[in-house]
Amino acid sequence: MRSADFIIIGGGPGGYEIAADLAADGRKVILIERDRLGGTCLNRGCIPTKCLCASASAAMTVADAASYGVDVPAFTLDYGHAVERAAAVMDQLRGGIEAMLRDVEVIIGEASLKPDKVVVVNGEHLTAGRIIIATGSRPAVPDIPGASLAVTSDGFLSLTDVPRRVAIIGGGVIGLEFASILAAFGREVTVLEFCKEVLPQFDGEIAKRLRTTLSRRGIKFLTSTRVTAIEKGLRIIYEGKRGNDSLDCDLAVMAVGRRPVMPQGIEAAGIELDGRGFIKVDELMETSVGGIYAVGDVNGLCMLAHAASAQARRASGIDVNLDIIPSAVFTSPEAAMVGMTEDRARKKGHELMIGKASFAANGKALAMAESDGTVKIIFDRESGLILGCHIIGPHAADLIAEVAALMFGMTTREELAEKLVHGHPTLSEALQDASRNARPR
Repeated sequence: MRSADFIIIGGGPGGYEIAADLAADGRKVILIERDRLGGTCLNRGCIPTKCLCASASAAMTVADAASYGVDVPAFTLDYGHAVERAAAVMDQLRGGIEAMLRDVEVIIGEASLKPDKVVVVNGEHLTAGRIIIATGSRPAVPDIPGASLAVTSDGFLSLTDVPRRVAIIGGGVIGLEFASILAAFGREVTVLEFCKEVLPQFDGEIAKRLRTTLSRRGIKFLTSTRVTAIEKGLRIIYEGKRGNDSLDCDLAVMAVGRRPVMPQGIEAAGIELDGRGFIKVDELMETSVGGIYAVGDVNGLCMLAHAASAQARRASGIDVNLDIIPSAVFTSPEAAMVGMTEDRARKKGHELMIGKASFAANGKALAMAESDGTVKIIFDRESGLILGCHIIGPHAADLIAEVAALMFGMTTREELAEKLVHGHPTLSEALQDASRNARPR
């Protein structure tokens, strides 16, 4: 039986990044991947979706070029070419990952766990001081009649063309990004969301603002809606605010969340699951079996690629702050958040100061012709510390990183409002404006 310092099961962000770091530090690392390096994020998630989002943004800019003083002749939209571009980007990044792992032993095969910290792959028995499970997740499919008639996010991202009428079941991050992309490419899009508002994990005020903005782009929303069946011919049967109804479409996309992918032998190895079916871990990402850790989507704590990477660093022994993890929605406009929502902060017992700033008053946003949006920052009234920030508007995903850094450094409202200096004209001035506008609420 061969041994290593670390065996990592899964070649996504939760696996390959820490594998490369550990190997560079002189550790003997074996990385097992059953499919392609990069995991869901690179091959069927973040990267292809963001490539399509960029193509959608370009299409919207060209369509509105006249407002910038640019005369663009008639142009066409080629969805298939956008998909080809995404594939090329994925290939390039995959090559970069392979280079990163030059000091790591990479085994392509299906890993199976055995008792006593033994991993079997391709018939070979391996063991290690630490085993990290980073097997990710797959699209969830609800148990409703005709669910198989819809494509999942995996299926959607493999399409080289999309028909005219599209129904997206699920108004979370994945569903809204797909809706935004398709609207830019001239498709008729309807989003059906079970909750009373889209983006249930986001601040309600920001989620409503994004839904309103996307509605102006022609996307239709049916909230508080439960899909009960999909019939042949792609008729969506649902229960909505006005009772039972139906919707006809040419393509149905299922975007109702994700489920963990478990390595074989999880039960035989003695690893416990939580009530939702994810691997149960402690604050160090260690499972119920000492020396075996689980990071990323498979533990269900925070189903984001960068969270998986951070959790893997924690599992390797690095003290990582997992309480401050930003997230973003790459719609047009973007939305992003970090920390608590207003509702959660109140439920935690905080007395709040809330500051807001509109991009309509921001010189850079106006110059970009992207002034539709707002910044909302939630402060603890007593300490002045930032509890959360929620942004909708241009480059929200980049702006939220500054707030995450400020939270990590325990920057107060007064320091952000009066002591930090922001360049002018920049979008980041809206953060300072929001802090200056903060009032008890």
